[in-house]
Amino acid sequence: MARTPDGDAVGSAHHAGAGLAPGVAALLHYRRVWLRGDILAGVTVAAYLIPQVMAYAQIAGLPPVAGLWAILGPLAVYAALGSSRQLSVGPESTTALMTAAGVAALVGAAGPERYAEVAAVMAIAVGILCLIGFLGRLGFLADMLSRPVLVGYMAGIAVLMIVSQLGASTRLRVEGEALPAQLASVAAQLGDVHLPTLVLSAACLLTLFALRRISPLVPGPLVVIVLAALAVWLMDLTDVGIRVVGQMPTGLPVPRVPSLADLDLLALLPAALGIALVGYSDNVLTARAFASRKRERIDNNQEFLALGVANLSSGFLQGFPVSSSGSRTALGDAMGSRTQAYSLVALTVVVTTMVVLSPALAWFPRAALGAVVVYAATRLVDVAEMRRIYRFSRMEASLAAATTAGVLFLGILPGIGLAVGLSVVDLLRRLSRPHGGVLGYIPGMAGMHDLSDYETGSEVPGLLVYRYDAPLFFANAEDFRTRALRAVDEETTPPRWFLLNAEANTQLDLTAVDAMESLRRDLSDRGVEFAIARAKFEILGALEDGGVLERIGRDRIFATLPTAVEAYTRWRAERDGAPPA
Repeated sequence: MARTPDGDAVGSAHHAGAGLAPGVAALLHYRRVWLRGDILAGVTVAAYLIPQVMAYAQIAGLPPVAGLWAILGPLAVYAALGSSRQLSVGPESTTALMTAAGVAALVGAAGPERYAEVAAVMAIAVGILCLIGFLGRLGFLADMLSRPVLVGYMAGIAVLMIVSQLGASTRLRVEGEALPAQLASVAAQLGDVHLPTLVLSAACLLTLFALRRISPLVPGPLVVIVLAALAVWLMDLTDVGIRVVGQMPTGLPVPRVPSLADLDLLALLPAALGIALVGYSDNVLTARAFASRKRERIDNNQEFLALGVANLSSGFLQGFPVSSSGSRTALGDAMGSRTQAYSLVALTVVVTTMVVLSPALAWFPRAALGAVVVYAATRLVDVAEMRRIYRFSRMEASLAAATTAGVLFLGILPGIGLAVGLSVVDLLRRLSRPHGGVLGYIPGMAGMHDLSDYETGSEVPGLLVYRYDAPLFFANAEDFRTRALRAVDEETTPPRWFLLNAEANTQLDLTAVDAMESLRRDLSDRGVEFAIARAKFEILGALEDGGVLERIGRDRIFATLPTAVEAYTRWRAERDGAPPA
């Protein structure tokens, strides 16, 4: 078995017999040399995530303790069921913000207790949808969002996260559902900003950026939150209006089924579906990014199972929907995590904190938690990647910008729909207008090549070899026919044969079959023979089922380009009465 430079077996999360629990299989093959890195990573990640998940609960509109409840089940579940050795699963900023939007639309002005119930139901609904994805083997959905669309989506989410914390950082009342209305409400109240809260929040934010620059491996959120809590306690800052988390439930949550009373499950479905899609895509993309560095494999369908059960556990433990955290995953990897044992270490630290240190958590200032959210939001905006996309393609940069605008001005869930729609439109654009070219011989090079790439190429006299670089289907069938005829018209000397090099045509639907027959008839009217080379069996089967293969003639179907050229040369010699070249 191949091994990484550190001596790990490639794809070790997929040991023989791993079945539905690859994480368990990896732990059963645990090596003592990994222990130090996993313990160090687990303790560090726990120190980072405790204030982070409390802040994310605040984003979701829930009490901060709900973030701790929502981390308990997912850490254990993913350690057993996940296919990634590095991924950290639990509350995450995007899904928290989407939860806030979805739950608020369902409960309206209901009290906080009902809000928490609906958030837990939302987590269970997300879990069920992910399990349906697992059973339906829908792992391919992870590929539906293109990189530019994802970058634009995350930038929009970052802005919404920052705006969502303006109230916590200023003690202003942020009103309105759409972004413009929220910003207008803040602007109208600028004279009422609570300065001590703003100063504390700004100081925490600046300290987070400084710690990241000076020592990236230090758990900045924990350091900042602890220092802020100490300042509040020692200086009696609550007397000047600084708000704190307050008394939290002691001990661990008791598993229970949340109430479904007066809840429209059909109305819940769109929000749950959006969270499931974004959460799953985030899981797979983050897991792939870290697995590629260690030459490991991620099972797309297994990730549906792991995320589904993780969300079920969060819902039954009174949490809210969860996904993966890129920042916690990166931190654990940097500290030397080797297996999901580090998540179990982090879980142990979190449980110990909840049981022993719960009174200390009550002094955490809400303004500091808001600063943690704003800090996390700034890390979602990948400026370098935006520049790379812009340099690579103006069209893809436009897709990213349109997705960002959709999230900001249409809302999170419509923004998801727009993101998926733009990805599909971009895919259809590429497939409907792919590259096509005339092939010929290049001096000093074997085989036939696109003549547009070379200045010294030449065609076989009277033979036009054409390649269309895409599957043929309804969206590009007419484009294929039109461009093939244009290639014939642009020849200096009218060709006698039109040879389609079908190696890139991996699919053929009925519309494309009809377009192929129409092209054959048009060429026949011009006295041009139609032939095909390098067609896959599926393509030939589609042509036969469509009744076109017999019209083309089986003697005009060739396995390779050389055999097709040879057949054309013989045909031309017979027609012209000259010996073959």
